[in-house]
Amino acid sequence: MTDEHAGPYATGFVEVEGGASIFWEESGVPDGVPALWLHGGPGGSLGSGWYRSHFDLSRYRLIGIDQRGSGKSVPNILDARDRLDEHTTQRLIADIEQVRVAMGVERWVVAGVSWGTTLALAYAQEHPDHVIALGLVAVTTTSREEVDWITEGVGRVFPEEWARFERDSRRRDGERVVEAYARRLREGDAAERTAAAAAWDRWESAHVSLDSPERVGQLFADARTREAFATLVTHFWSRDGFLTGEQAVLARMGRIADIPGALVHGRRDISGPAVTAWRLHQLWSASELTIVEAEGHGGAEESAVLRAALDRFKTLAP
Repeated sequence: MTDEHAGPYATGFVEVEGGASIFWEESGVPDGVPALWLHGGPGGSLGSGWYRSHFDLSRYRLIGIDQRGSGKSVPNILDARDRLDEHTTQRLIADIEQVRVAMGVERWVVAGVSWGTTLALAYAQEHPDHVIALGLVAVTTTSREEVDWITEGVGRVFPEEWARFERDSRRRDGERVVEAYARRLREGDAAERTAAAAAWDRWESAHVSLDSPERVGQLFADARTREAFATLVTHFWSRDGFLTGEQAVLARMGRIADIPGALVHGRRDISGPAVTAWRLHQLWSASELTIVEAEGHGGAEESAVLRAALDRFKTLAP
C-alpha cells in the first residue's frame, strides 16, 4: 500500500429506508475490485481507518460504512432512541444493499471483524449473487450460546469483574444479564443510562484483557460513545442478533457453500471461543480456517492472515 492510496478519496451519505443516512468512505482506486468493510459492535464505527491496512489499496476500491445509528451515520441512536425497534439485522442488510446500488457495485468482496463477521455472513446468505468472497476475522454468529458466554459464561475467567458486572445490571428475577442492561439503557432516565453504559463498558474492557490486563476499566473514553455503543449492542445481543431459527447463520450456510471465505480467529479469544469459527468451517466447503495460537480477539498476526486472504480474493473478480 502506498501513501497515495492510504486515506479515503471520497466520503458521503446514502439515504436509506426509514429516514436514516449511512455514512460511507471510499479508499484505494476507483477502478479497483469493489470491497466492503463491516465494523464491529453492534454500535462500533470505522474509527480512524485502521481497517484499510488489510487491503491492497492499489488494487481495491474499498468502501467502509458506519452502520445505522453508529459512528457518523445519522441519526445517531442517542438522537433517535424512540426508533430503536427499527434497528434489526435485516434492516442493516437492506441498508448495505442500498449502499451497494447507490455506489454502482455489482459484486464485492465483503470483510468484517467481530460483529461485522456476523453481519457479513448474514448479508451474503441473503444476497449471495452480490458477494465475490468473504474475509472474516474474530468470527462470530451472535447466537444465544455466544451471547450468554460473553455476558455470563466468561465470568468464570474473570470472576471479580463479572461479579461487579452482574451486580450493576440490577437484573430482575428470570432476566438475563444482557436483557437487564438492554432494559435499563432503553427505559432508564439519563443518570441510569449513563451508569449502565459505564458498567457495560468496563465489562467489555475486561473480557478482552487477557493479554493486556491494564486495559480493564474503560473501552471508550467519551460518555456519549459509551452509551450509544452499549444501547445498540445490548439491543441486538438481547435478541440473539435477530438471527434465530431458520434465520440463524449456521442454519443458512448452504446458501454460501460455494463462496470463497477466510475465517481467521485467535485461540486465546476468550470473548468468542474458536468453536464458532470451527463450526462455520465444517459447514462451508469453500472456506479456509486459520486459528492463530498466540492471539485473542484480534491481533497483528490475525490481521496479516486476513490481508493475505484478501490479496488472494482480489484475483477472483472478473
